Amino acid sequence: MPLDVIVVMDPIAGIKIAKDTTFAMLLEAQRRGHRLHYVRPAGLALRDGRAVACMAPLQVRENKADWFSLGEFVETAFGPGQVVLMRKDPPVDAEFTYDTHILSVAQAAGAMIVNDPQGLRDFNEKLAALLFPQCCPPTLVSSQSRDLKAFVLEHGQAVLKPLDGMGGRSIFRSGTGDPNLNVILETLTGGDRTPALAQRFIPDISAGDKRILLIDGVPVDYCLARIPQGDEFRGNLAAGGRGEGRLLSERDRWIAAQVGPEMKRRGMRFVGLDVIGDYLTEVNVTSPTCARELDALFGLNIAGLLFDAIEADFPQ
Repeated sequence: MPLDVIVVMDPIAGIKIAKDTTFAMLLEAQRRGHRLHYVRPAGLALRDGRAVACMAPLQVRENKADWFSLGEFVETAFGPGQVVLMRKDPPVDAEFTYDTHILSVAQAAGAMIVNDPQGLRDFNEKLAALLFPQCCPPTLVSSQSRDLKAFVLEHGQAVLKPLDGMGGRSIFRSGTGDPNLNVILETLTGGDRTPALAQRFIPDISAGDKRILLIDGVPVDYCLARIPQGDEFRGNLAAGGRGEGRLLSERDRWIAAQVGPEMKRRGMRFVGLDVIGDYLTEVNVTSPTCARELDALFGLNIAGLLFDAIEADFPQ
């Protein structure tokens, strides 16, 4: 049954299609005969209590110079037979949160939202990992610089980061004897007003920060290890890391088995786990990436697995 697949994303004209997981989803949906629609940025609204969006018909193609075409934008109500791909990048700020509230109304009207809007509000990507402490390294979240500093000194080396970043931005490695530690903590906490996260440094980062993708709680068999380059300790591709494909280890599968059922229960249908060595460090739910890289390395169709799961929820 053809579905209306509606994408809420950052401006499509600015993406890099070779690395964009949302684009892979759109290509797969189109290949299956579903109708694509693109929501204009800031295009979600509530009209008389109904969720609506300013959206246009969309066509996509595998062409780096000319990868999409849009029809006329019109206001359209949400309802049954629609699949909404909520794929806006962080930060999860006020505007992002308001959009999830509108999408909750769309969900109540019968649209399927991927990922579930309540889950997008509930699962901060840094804090969500801490719901599974058996998988995580020693971690402290606090707005108090003195407590964070004591944690760093206790462990010798730690990674410090804000709770709302992405792509490796504003992540620091610090430790005993670092003359910049106090100012790093002042900056991250805004002078003891904003919580920040401190995590024991994991030396295995030198072998890569692994991205494991879950579809309805089940892991894809391969992960992308993002390996730091040069004098950089961050593995994020956005920070210059090199991607290397790997088969999941037994520990990777154990972590996925700890996290996956809860993600599925909460309607988080496409999730990215970040794993360094034997430890879970983040649970990415807003716009997880790396599907394109894994598809190219291993001949996979990860978006196809997602749409197999989505289509199974619609009667034929």
